Amino acid sequence: MENKKTSRRIFLADTGKATLGISLGLAAFSSCNNSGSNGDAFITGFEQKPLPYAYDALEKAIDARTMELHYSKHASGYSTNLLAAAKEESVDTTKPLEDVLRNISKYTVKMRNNGGGHYNHELFWQSMAPDGGGEPAGSLAEAIQSGFGSAEAFKTEMTEAGKGRFGSGWAWLFLDSDKKLRVGSTPNQDNPLMDVSDIKGTPILGLDVWEHAYYLRYQNKRPDYINAWWTVVNWNFVRERYERAMKNA
Repeated sequence: MENKKTSRRIFLADTGKATLGISLGLAAFSSCNNSGSNGDAFITGFEQKPLPYAYDALEKAIDARTMELHYSKHASGYSTNLLAAAKEESVDTTKPLEDVLRNISKYTVKMRNNGGGHYNHELFWQSMAPDGGGEPAGSLAEAIQSGFGSAEAFKTEMTEAGKGRFGSGWAWLFLDSDKKLRVGSTPNQDNPLMDVSDIKGTPILGLDVWEHAYYLRYQNKRPDYINAWWTVVNWNFVRERYERAMKNA
């Protein structure tokens, strides 16, 4: 009887270890699979990552139905079409999408529109969080203070960039070649990384002002959407992105 009990304890212990090992393995795989090329969260791959929160997690600014349609239809479409364009144009999808965007003038309009759309949205999702909002901190706050005079002045400038973008497009906080933070906007799915863009640099924070990003709740009131969007900005992520960009500049 004692041998049976001992064997059972050993079996349960071994089973527990195996389960733990499998769990850790899956967690590691998920972490690698959800990050960009080379396992770097700040490098963009060609496939759509899982949304980092539930569709209704940002309800104070963006309703669940809008998030679901935006992520599963619009953004998913850019990812699908980007992969098709990459295959047609013999692009190595194991390398960062950023490499393509920096030389986008060498590629087709299909690559430009879908590569930009995919990149912009992958950044957009990470730039928001259910517990977001508040004010920037640390090195980012210091840089914003230096470049704009105050966090409030920066928010006002970026809000105006979003409100003033004619038609569809994006407002950006980006780091220019002089390591200075700037605000600007781009049409359609263009971004500051592109060699065809009027504003050039490394995107730090992007605001989607296409109507599909806000119309169900806000209709034509884009300023209301932008004002609400500030309450979900993930400043920790934005700061980390700024610090990474400064190191690589």
